[in-house]
Amino acid sequence: SNKEMNEHYTVSFLGNVVGGQDISYANVEINIMKRMAAKSIKAGEAVWFGCDVGKMFHRDLGVMDMSLYDYELLFGTDFKMDKKAKLEYGDSVMTHAMLLTAVDMKGGQSLKWRIENSWGNKGGDKGYMLMTDNWFDEYTYEVVVDKKYLPQKVLGIFELDPVSLNPWDPMGSLAR
Repeated sequence: SNKEMNEHYTVSFLGNVVGGQDISYANVEINIMKRMAAKSIKAGEAVWFGCDVGKMFHRDLGVMDMSLYDYELLFGTDFKMDKKAKLEYGDSVMTHAMLLTAVDMKGGQSLKWRIENSWGNKGGDKGYMLMTDNWFDEYTYEVVVDKKYLPQKVLGIFELDPVSLNPWDPMGSLAR
């Protein structure tokens, strides 16, 4: 599934209200997503996000980090696949949604994020998790922020006619 950057997308038959507003996405660079999320958090507004929570995640500790497990050392092979390939070949898909509630920044760059999960107080710090910035890069697929936090470029993407993706496309996996 070829999803071009800076395009507007929707997923056929996605939604739960007949005649309701279609779900739509702007496919933007991950750094733009992070800047929008950080702006929202700094303004006191948590950010809903969709991710593949099962990857490089220690549930008891509540840590999501790309260096958590060294699978390459264990298996003696390279597991490098970019995000696009992970989606195309089913290695990764959005499996869970949570809230970004805080961000640790240094010099304008996000370093780590505090997550509020919906699984109760078990795991992490009473249900709060820590996600490193590199984990965000690899396994966060969507964020929902108020449009007042979107740069003009992203607002313009939503003015384009959306490309309709097939109902089985990974972009619709959280809404099923």
